[in-house]
Amino acid sequence: MSELLEHDGVRGHLHRPTGDTVAGLALTHGAGSDCNTKLLTAVTEGFVDRGVTVLRFDLPFRQARASGPPHPSKAAADRDGIAAAVAVMRELVTAPVWAGGHSYGGRQASMLAAEQPELIDALLLLSYPLHPPAKPEKLRTEHLPGLHTPSVLVHGSKDPFATTDEMRASLELIPAKTTLVELDGARHDLSPDKFPVVEYAVAAMLDLL
Repeated sequence: MSELLEHDGVRGHLHRPTGDTVAGLALTHGAGSDCNTKLLTAVTEGFVDRGVTVLRFDLPFRQARASGPPHPSKAAADRDGIAAAVAVMRELVTAPVWAGGHSYGGRQASMLAAEQPELIDALLLLSYPLHPPAKPEKLRTEHLPGLHTPSVLVHGSKDPFATTDEMRASLELIPAKTTLVELDGARHDLSPDKFPVVEYAVAAMLDLL
């Protein structure tokens, strides 16, 4: 069961577990999609089954238009949208509040956590876009040395946005606990119907508790 939520600029679906809440998760999407993707829906269900209240939400750029990628000049507004979603979760649960998302959404969540270290208790980064495909020299790692938030990264071994070795090297820049979950054969979409992304992601995040 879920309920539509529109509050203080946040638009999404709120999912509550049947029992006690052990954590809250604000979860968002990548650059080419919205919060209704197969991946986010599957991950949400997995967390709710384990006692996590999940807010699956659309970033401001997607609220502004139904299709098309985000513009780099509006990235700060998307981070503000994640901060607003985290604030909503703080109102709803007394447990630790996590944030994260797929690709662009996860990257923006990690940048927000680096900017505001006390805002988020842990990060879930699904297919972190370490660099554009075929452009390994354009690493998106500038903020990682300032990231002091425990982080779980779920990565497909065939993701064109990063090799597993590139991901491991980049995680060494983060001065916080990190867990890298590799799915052998998975690509950027992580294909939750083919790979155990849900089970692995849920287990790794709950380990942080």
